[in-house]
This record gives sequence, structure tokens and C-alpha cells, in this order.
Amino acid sequence: MSHRYIALDEQRPGIAALLAFRPQTAAPLNALAETILRGPSPLTPGERETIAAYVSRRNECVFCCQTHAASARTHLGDEAETVDAVLADIHGAPIDEKLRALLVIAGRVAEGGLNVRLEDIERARAAGADDVAIHDAVLVAAAFCMYNRYVDGLGTWAPPEGSPAYAAMGARLATEGYGPTAAPSAT
Repeated sequence: MSHRYIALDEQRPGIAALLAFRPQTAAPLNALAETILRGPSPLTPGERETIAAYVSRRNECVFCCQTHAASARTHLGDEAETVDAVLADIHGAPIDEKLRALLVIAGRVAEGGLNVRLEDIERARAAGADDVAIHDAVLVAAAFCMYNRYVDGLGTWAPPEGSPAYAAMGARLATEGYGPTAAPSAT
């Protein structure tokens, strides 16, 4: 994005610049990300990061999609290519039916919460998702709609898609988490 709507630290991309601009918002936003992406859940951190990347792609937020896809790749290790397959086509991606059903639900949340249908929930349950997994998928999707709009709504900058900066940011988030020292930076 080429716009800068407010004065931000030009050395920090995406949400990192916003968290530095308003430090009092950093702690609760990072705590939310830490809880929903790394806290206890029937979904692995890699699955939750994949959901975050998928929703961010649907919302056309390059910074969040690329950063969380890189984090998911780090979590998934030998199965890292799964993330790219999901971003290309969830229906053809080599994932289990439970994750596929949860991604469908997450995509509907990205369109609007009222777009989730009972048959989507039933499909997820039939594929093995319990109420906590369904809850967590919806919460990750809803939170990333907020994060995406925060990042893009204030015109933050992002490295170009495919930049090696994303791999470094994603690896740092996957290993260090979402604390004040783990905020992504361009360096």
C-alpha cells in the first residue's frame, strides 16, 4: 500500500508500526493474538496460523497473509507447502476434512458473521470438530478481520509479497510468540 494516513515509524511494517504508534493498544492486541493463535486449543498453532493467513488473503491484507502464512509454515515444518495449497484452493489442498470445514466457516466469517450456515457447522462436526474447535476457528477469523482492517485501514506499508522479510517475521512469531519483543519488524 502506498498511502500513509497517520505518521508511523517507516522502519516497521504493518501492525508493528501501529503497535509502536499506540503502545497502550499493543499489550491487549498481542495478548489476544497469543491466546487465539498459541494458547490451548484442539487446533494446532499451525492450523490456527493457516486460518489467520487464509482469512487475511480473503480480506486482501498482504502483510497479515504473508506474515501468518510464514508463521504457519514454520509451525508445520515438513508440511509447510500445505499453507500455499490452502491459500491457492482450500478444496484441492491436501488437508483433512475437519480443517477444510473450519476454513469454509472462517471464509464465511470473513464475508460476515451472519454468512455462517448451520450446514457449515454440521459439516465441521461430522469431520470431527468439537465446539471448542469451531469456536476457535470463528474467533481467529473474526479477530483477523479486525487485525486486517486495522493494518490496511491506516495505510501501513508492507514488504512486497514473497519478500524474505516475511519468513523472518513468521519464524519469529512461531518461536517467540506475540509479546512486546516479538512484534514484526522489517529488519
